[in-house]
Amino acid sequence: MDQHAQPDPAALAESFPTDPAGLPEATRPALLELADGDDLHLQIGPVAKRLEGAMVRMLGYNGSIPGPTLKVRQGSEVIVHVTNQGDLDTTVHWHGLRLENKYDGVPHETQTPIPVGGSFTYRIRFPDPGLYWYHPHIREDYTQEMGLYGNLLVVPADPGYWPPADRDVFLILDDLLLEDGKIAPFSPVETTYTAMGRFGNVLLVAGEPDHSLTVTTGEVVRLWLTNTANTRVFNVQLPGARMKLIGGDSGRMEHEEFVSEVILAPSERAVVDVLFDQPGQLELQHRTPDRTYRLAAITVTGDQAAPSLAEEFEELRTAPELVVVREFFETWLEAPPDKTLALVAEMDDITAPGQGPVLYSCPMHPDVTSQEPGRCPECGMKLLAAAAATIYACPMHPEVTSDQPGRCPQCGMKLLVTALAGQPAGREPAAATHAGGTGDDHGAEHGHHGDGHGHGDSGGIEWEDDMVAVNRLTTPANMRWMLVDRDSGAANAAIDWQFTVGDRVKIRLVNEMDSDHPMHHPFHLHGAGRFLVLARDGVAEPNLVWKDTVLVRTGQTVDILFDVTEPGLWMAHCHIAEHMQSGMMFSFTVARKEAAR
Repeated sequence: MDQHAQPDPAALAESFPTDPAGLPEATRPALLELADGDDLHLQIGPVAKRLEGAMVRMLGYNGSIPGPTLKVRQGSEVIVHVTNQGDLDTTVHWHGLRLENKYDGVPHETQTPIPVGGSFTYRIRFPDPGLYWYHPHIREDYTQEMGLYGNLLVVPADPGYWPPADRDVFLILDDLLLEDGKIAPFSPVETTYTAMGRFGNVLLVAGEPDHSLTVTTGEVVRLWLTNTANTRVFNVQLPGARMKLIGGDSGRMEHEEFVSEVILAPSERAVVDVLFDQPGQLELQHRTPDRTYRLAAITVTGDQAAPSLAEEFEELRTAPELVVVREFFETWLEAPPDKTLALVAEMDDITAPGQGPVLYSCPMHPDVTSQEPGRCPECGMKLLAAAAATIYACPMHPEVTSDQPGRCPQCGMKLLVTALAGQPAGREPAAATHAGGTGDDHGAEHGHHGDGHGHGDSGGIEWEDDMVAVNRLTTPANMRWMLVDRDSGAANAAIDWQFTVGDRVKIRLVNEMDSDHPMHHPFHLHGAGRFLVLARDGVAEPNLVWKDTVLVRTGQTVDILFDVTEPGLWMAHCHIAEHMQSGMMFSFTVARKEAAR
């Protein structure tokens, strides 16, 4: 399996292009309604975009970021002609769609990569209603971060499938890492930030860092939410308005429910109806245990929506097709798993210890040190080695310290050696504030989230990059993320699962704490079928929805039921882009069902 193979180093410069001079400025995405049999032309190419007062070079589909929103009808089929004028070979993956295998967009397995200057034609069908998206499947850590993503809405054949709403708003949630007025550099030959994924310091909503929306009092707005970030999990809240969760990855919920928040891991989607019942100024927010970020400013005018949908908004409907599934739920819940997949990491010391004393310490909890290799008692992460640093201090002013010999600036006395302290290579303060941050700590640096790595108030989610310098230095060479089949012992590309169309497979996902870096993972299955979450840590899932991605939190066990419907060679992987690039993926085979004799 080489779908994550790096481009030929001999054919690449030391870095990807960054100069936006002479490029067309990125536009807002168009809404393209496509009928059965229509042709669509998508062109990948560089664009310029203004962010944080600077013009940066990005990539877009048809010149926009996000790419065009495609609106199609359930049961239809369209032909998509893709031309690649980007920076490297590419494909287009139609995320979440059950489709013919050869159009799934996996390089070297379902198609030959599209070279720069080349083209490829996809024939895409849409069997299931819901919200989907499209993106590259080569160097996702780079191409997706650069702006190559777009939504795809499949309108249900049943006009009563969704409850009534006044209008649709598509909000793709993303982040981008800027440094010195440019997008932080990527290596063309290796993926960096492999440990935790690349967290951005600018949040983008529908491609904009300062998204705004104007609605009328009494209006019911349907938010179609998609998380396309490389690694960031979003917790979406809207104080001052009422939210009703009506759908997820692939269609409607078993039962609609009023919610105060919606958590979206990378590649997950949610469909939320919002009733704005009072005029005023509101904020769509992303809230972590330590921070509140503004996603969008919302103005609710005093004009009244007509006709009013307030009464319909109060109704909590059920999905009959999932009510039927619930009748057989206990049987699947109690059955043993057919497959058990562990999510684990192996992490090398980032720098080899030099001569002299060596200390081991936790990048997440630098106060945890040891003279011997081991694991952090607070979070379970592997302790990393570093040469012990000599600390110098002034005997007269002990608060004056330095890692170098010198003199006290207050009294001029020579600084004397006072202690040894370990520091993991490259450790530095947390990243600077994201644009749009609000709350009591507005303008502050990121703080540590909760009492422990993957524990405490964090809920098993890494909300921020708490070890920036170490994370930046990690690559697939020193950080190996693995999916391990606990029955065979095979890992990643060596896993050889074989199914048949019509199978229903119970898969147990175990995010193990006995790992060099315990953290969350969004696990994604390509279009061989779709799945239901059965249970999380043994607790039955209270509200079913068809899915293609599930967030497995730190230390959590999640059982899913995979409904296999499409033959071919398909992928499964973590949807943190850097984790997939490090090899956290495998392919499985689905055979056609033999005809009855």
